[in-house]
Amino acid sequence: MTAFQPKDLGFAARVRESFAQQTVMATIGSSLAGIAPGRVEILLPYRADLCQQNGFLHAGIVTVIADSAAGYAAFTLYAANEAVLTSELTVHLLSPAVGERFLAVGQVLKPGRRLAVAETEVFAEKAGEARLIAKLIATLVRMQVPQEEGAGP
Repeated sequence: MTAFQPKDLGFAARVRESFAQQTVMATIGSSLAGIAPGRVEILLPYRADLCQQNGFLHAGIVTVIADSAAGYAAFTLYAANEAVLTSELTVHLLSPAVGERFLAVGQVLKPGRRLAVAETEVFAEKAGEARLIAKLIATLVRMQVPQEEGAGP
């Protein structure tokens, strides 16, 4: 995997701060499991209230953690005054989401000046074994954070 250089050495703190502001992440009970330049891991323990009618983690929930892992992976490489938005994503659901916990591993494939491409692999962990259950490919848009009038430089 390519070694990426972040534009902001405080990238890990910015990821943690931003993640804490995502109320959907708190609502579903997910947490950050790892942060590195171009890579972010999100962990989600199993919860019956996040499942569909057959007891599998709902595809929408799998997509939420996969999308956020890809977005934050790109965000690690951006400057302090930049943000990220997903512009396109494709999710391949490879196996029913059955497990004690789920790990979404997002990695940048290609950083760009305006767009980045990232992938996320989502694993279901059960009895100490991990199984790949989904793969997401996302295009992410780099954007400037608007500065408020009177706010610093």
